[in-house]
This record gives sequence, C-alpha cells and structure tokens, in this order.
Amino acid sequence: MAETKSKILIVEDDLDVADMLNAYFRVQGYDVFTANWGEDGVRAASTSRPDMIILDIRLPDIDGYEVARRLRSDRKTNTIPIIFLTEKRDRADRLHGLELGADDYITKPFDVQELRLRVRNALRRASQDTLTNPVTGLPEGDVVMERLSDCLNKDNWALVVVSLQNLDLFREHYGFVASDDVMRAVSLMIHNAVREAGSPENFLGHLAPTEFLLMTEPGTASSMDERVRTRLEQSLDYFYPIKDRDQAMVRENRLMVLSAHLASGERRFSSVDELKAELLQRKK
Repeated sequence: MAETKSKILIVEDDLDVADMLNAYFRVQGYDVFTANWGEDGVRAASTSRPDMIILDIRLPDIDGYEVARRLRSDRKTNTIPIIFLTEKRDRADRLHGLELGADDYITKPFDVQELRLRVRNALRRASQDTLTNPVTGLPEGDVVMERLSDCLNKDNWALVVVSLQNLDLFREHYGFVASDDVMRAVSLMIHNAVREAGSPENFLGHLAPTEFLLMTEPGTASSMDERVRTRLEQSLDYFYPIKDRDQAMVRENRLMVLSAHLASGERRFSSVDELKAELLQRKK
C-alpha cells in the first residue's frame, strides 16, 4: 500500500490497459485518473497536478514525446515524474524519451509488479526533493551542494569525483533493474574503500546521478582516488553475463570509471557552481 494518497495520471489509449492499471494502482492505495488522448493528458496534468504520470508514447493525436515536451516546458508540471509505457524498443526511442526528462521507460508487455516498484521509486525521489538517491540511498541535490559550499569557507579540504560512464548503454541492453544493481554495488564498493582508508569525517554522496563525490583530507585524496578507481575497474566486467563479456558491443561500450581529485589551495572558487564545474571537467 502507498503510505499516502499519491495521485497517478495514466495517459493510455488502449482502454484495456488503462482500465487494468487504474484498477491495479487503486488497490495499491493510489488515487488514479486516466486520459486516452495526448491533449487530454496535458490538460489533466496541468489542472489536476498529479504526483506521477504513466505515459504511453503511441497516442491517437499527439504522441507521448510531445506530451512530455509540453509538460517539461510548463513550470506547473515540469517536475512531475514521468514513466514512459510503450511498445517502442529501439535504443533511439528510449534515449529520446530520457532526453525529454522521463524518469523511467517500461516496454510492453510489462511486468506490473516491476512497474509498481518503478512508480514507488519515482514518487519516493520526488517526495524527498532529491535529498537522497532512491537507488543508492546516498545524499544528493541540496545536501551535496551545501557540503560543497562549506568547502569554500575552509582552508583544508579535498574532493574526489568518481564517475561511472556508459551506464545508459548498459541500461539499454540489460534493463533498469540490472543498471540499478550496478549503481548499488558501485556505491557499496566506494563506501567500503572509504571506510577502510578514510576517516569517520569523510562524506560520500552524488554530484550527479552517475557521479559520486567523496570529501576527505588533502593528504589522502590521491591515494583514495587510486584505491577506489582500481577496485571498481577490476569489478565492472562481472556485471555482464559471462556469455556477453567478449562481444564487440560490450568491448566498445564497456562500463568505465573516470575520476578526479581537487584539494584546497590549488585555486580559489567564487561559487559552488564554479567548484562543481571544475570537478566535472577534471575527470580522467
């Protein structure tokens, strides 16, 4: 059961699917309403302000991409989580949906239990106002920015950024469940490395969805950077099925780790945004 009466808007032209989802999520404790046309979905989102939108791409009038574009361009609806529900399976279609700001992408035929979990995770992220990442449980958003702001007022600090590259390609091939497993495992490995070689004062969070930020001491930043990067690079191949590890697709788009570290005294920063931009540019 949902803890609160969150509202879900389902924009789906297949009446059987719309009715099934309506009934299912109502049983789960949600307040559900539906629209069968794209234009109706845009109006319903603007007037009813749902907490979540499940959006089909193939609609009778405007497609789901256009619905999402309009919702993201309207300040009243631009933060509502969107899950695309569609028969489109091509990588380009998925990437297009994600580029428009969709929070998730489920293809038909779908597992309704998996969809329920995706809805729950997206709602949890929205309700927490991005204070913690719903996959790894690590701090993100305003919490991390406040920590970076503290650095500007200190004389002794060091920051390490660890970036996981090509996760979007991994997700396209193996799905969201597998990519979430990767993120959880990576966060755990970084946490363990910090616990072994760092101090209780160290801080670990997300600078971006696939970028981890570690705050430590200048004397340990370089060694911590090397320790974390080496440990991850030795483990990433094991996330692929054995039968796929030698395939060209995996070799060309393999999960990679980029890292960077920055210590106090290297230069002065006038703002948190400037500090964040410098960290992201240093990844190697």
